[in-house]
Amino acid sequence: MNAARAFRIDSTARPARRPARGSHGAAGQRLVPTVLAALLLLGGCAAPAQRPARPPVPDNPLISAGASLSDPEVARARNATAAPAAAPRDLGPLHVRVKVDGRDVDPADANLAAAATQAGAGASGADSVNLNFVDADLPSVVRALARYTSRNFVVDPRVKGKLTLVSEKPVDPNTAYDMLLGALRMQGVAVVEVNGVSRVVPEADAKLQGAPVTDGGGATAGGLVTRVFHLRYENATNLLPVLRPMIAPNNPINAYPNNNTLVVTDYADNMARIAKVIADIDNPDSLSADVIPVRYGIASDIASVVGGMMDTRGGNDASQQVTVAADPRSNSVLVRASNPARAQLARQLVTRLDNPQASAGNLHVVYLRNAQAVKLAGVLRGALTGQSDNRGASGGAGAGGGGNAAGGDYGGSPFRGGTSAVNTSQASATQNTMGGGANGASGSQRFGQGADNADRDAQGNAFSANGATITADPTTNTLIISAPEPLYRSLREVIDELDQRRAQVLVESLIVEVSSDDAAQFGIQWMFGGNGLNGNGTTVFGGTNLNGSGLNLSSSTATSIDALGTGLNLGIVKGTVDALGHQIINLGALARAMQGIQGTNILSTPNLLTLDNEQASIIVGQTVPFVTGSYVTSSGDGSSNPFQTIEREDVGLTLKLRPQISEGGTVKLDLYQEVSSIDDTATSTAGIITRKRALDTSVLVDDGQIIVLGGLLEDSGTDGTQSVPILGDLPLIGSLFRYTSRHRTKTNLMIFLRPHIVRSSQDSRRLTLDRYDYMRRVQDNARTPHSWPLPDVDSPQLPPLGTDAQPLSSRPLDLRPNAAGQTLSQDPPPTTTDTRVYPSTPRLPQPAASLDGLPAIASQARREENGGQALVLQIARADSQAQAQQIVQRVAGSGLRAYTQVAPGGAGVLVRTRVARDPATAGAAAELLTKLGYQPETIR
Repeated sequence: MNAARAFRIDSTARPARRPARGSHGAAGQRLVPTVLAALLLLGGCAAPAQRPARPPVPDNPLISAGASLSDPEVARARNATAAPAAAPRDLGPLHVRVKVDGRDVDPADANLAAAATQAGAGASGADSVNLNFVDADLPSVVRALARYTSRNFVVDPRVKGKLTLVSEKPVDPNTAYDMLLGALRMQGVAVVEVNGVSRVVPEADAKLQGAPVTDGGGATAGGLVTRVFHLRYENATNLLPVLRPMIAPNNPINAYPNNNTLVVTDYADNMARIAKVIADIDNPDSLSADVIPVRYGIASDIASVVGGMMDTRGGNDASQQVTVAADPRSNSVLVRASNPARAQLARQLVTRLDNPQASAGNLHVVYLRNAQAVKLAGVLRGALTGQSDNRGASGGAGAGGGGNAAGGDYGGSPFRGGTSAVNTSQASATQNTMGGGANGASGSQRFGQGADNADRDAQGNAFSANGATITADPTTNTLIISAPEPLYRSLREVIDELDQRRAQVLVESLIVEVSSDDAAQFGIQWMFGGNGLNGNGTTVFGGTNLNGSGLNLSSSTATSIDALGTGLNLGIVKGTVDALGHQIINLGALARAMQGIQGTNILSTPNLLTLDNEQASIIVGQTVPFVTGSYVTSSGDGSSNPFQTIEREDVGLTLKLRPQISEGGTVKLDLYQEVSSIDDTATSTAGIITRKRALDTSVLVDDGQIIVLGGLLEDSGTDGTQSVPILGDLPLIGSLFRYTSRHRTKTNLMIFLRPHIVRSSQDSRRLTLDRYDYMRRVQDNARTPHSWPLPDVDSPQLPPLGTDAQPLSSRPLDLRPNAAGQTLSQDPPPTTTDTRVYPSTPRLPQPAASLDGLPAIASQARREENGGQALVLQIARADSQAQAQQIVQRVAGSGLRAYTQVAPGGAGVLVRTRVARDPATAGAAAELLTKLGYQPETIR
């Protein structure tokens, strides 16, 4: 049976100084390891209350610097030297029980010091020890475990009390440290790791000791750490009452609203639990959001009603708040709530309110993006009533003057109101269909008088047919439709198909006119006479006066040298002769010779850009007045007031066209081109004489190809001889009595045309760059060369655009006649032919493998599609068929079957799909297409 000895450590009296080293110093040095080993190996048990108290010992019962604890003299010396005024410090009983070879050993027994030393040596080399501290002094236990765990501890002086730490099985240093942290936490004491030193401080002050800030990893288990949580979905302030009960009362938790973060200071093992709770709460599922399509009602009205019903009437409970908003573009209601039950209630209210109305008269306002409301109203009138709207057809096509804009031949001429001849009189040839008035004086119908007509026509744009009333508002470019729901949906489908962006056409026209005018004249005029004719004598005079230009001998105004004709004039003049009451030159002889050669090269390149199937015109020239009539009015005093009526006409270059783009990229052009000028060589008593060359035709040309529209080759010659009878036929001297003239005129006129289809903004950008570069080159060629006697003249220069876009062609064709050889040596522009046949019904691709989560939606959409209850969603608009097929293949992977359709006017390819006419299915399909990167639009 093992005998047990125990000793009690009491600190009722604190010594004032350490005793001097005595004869027992060696024994004390040997006892120190023994006591440490015994304390680390096994703990003692509490002594019975009946045991007498041992004499007080120094404050440190485990380590003695110079004497043995069992020496009575040392004990008496310490008690004698202790300060009587020092307050006693009761450390509580600490019983150390040491077992050596199965026997209880008293550490104070000097005879068993060697055995205790051996046991301590064996324990120090072991991997684990048993802890058995019962009501031990807390700082003493910390110092003991500091040696065992090889850690550095700093104990706050305020940390006091007893500590019980018992292990039933041997534990390693890490487990012993964790047990110490747990026992200290229950005592309200925390351990803070700072730079390798463990600070033992009261828990209330632990947050001020520099606890490490972690991101969830690398923290010591059981230690005090600080962590910052960034919330993405939940409000940080709302989580404070949820997390506060999970954190020790002395540890803080704070919210920073500016960036929605939480700052928590707590023990590392509890921090992991807090992080798990925050991760479960802060997720998208905590906010129940849904998009509910509205089929019958108006989304904004339903959202207002549901929002008022779900209002908490000033309540501060965030969990009961519901946000309801409307999306007018898709006519949908958006519901967002943190409480799933209230979100479900809001969805049910929206569904119940979205029901068809009993009355058959809903008003709808349709905003048009590309079409004109007045024109589209006329089209819908014809679709509903079967009657054509003549006012809308003529006004919409931009043609006036009585021409039939809808006819195949446009009334004989697509631009000149019913006349089919190319060259007509001056009044009819200048009928301006763009202005709606005669002779082109009214301007364009799009402006001026045309705008007034449009305002007057707007008053009659409302009509009713088949239960539908449609009114066009040209100011806002909208259609107001009142119709039953089925009829409105049919009309809306037609409106969406017609309200598409149309392509544009740039027409480059090249007019080349080369004329040559050669003339030659030769003749002699002569006369003789006396000094005058009077009654006192007789004088003989005579001469020749041929029709050639020169001095008119019978004219009283022929006395000026300015009356000489062009060319070389040689003559002999001897004063004047008074003949027939006129003073004329006394011309002895006049010889005149003239030869003229004139050449004209006219190169005009009018370019015009217009919308598909829209008429456009360009006029470059002068407005010349023509006298159309005159009359004289008599006043009361007998005087007369002459008046003349003048009509102004455009003289110059005129180009009018209307392009129509076909499906394959071919352009049909209705074109009228006119080149007119004033003929200076011809005179008429009726007024000015003009020369005009006009072309009125319809052609078919591919995009980017050059076509010749027409040509005129005119070669005329005139030979004339005037002579005096008999005298002019005499040899040698007959030339003195003859006047000979020759005149030859040759004119070549050719017209070339090249259209370009502009479908996108990129094409428009390239077109602008091409024209801009051309003007910069023209400016460079038109610069005034340097001349030393004259100062230099600075001319403005267009700056470079600074873009990398490419022009229309890398090597444009030069169509000027002097560059014909170079132009013919170049390769022609590339020709591409792309012909496709599109069926009347949409082509649906083969079913593709559906993505996860959508097989039910796709299958339901296909079932209802076959039943005729499908909803059409427009996915995207592609520039080419190949690009559209790529979109179809990508969408096919989601389980939705997409198909392609040519956009109206050939401006691109539309990609659409059909889904079930169900709010949940349509919403899921729209959400899926949005995730794929598209912006779906509901067509019908």
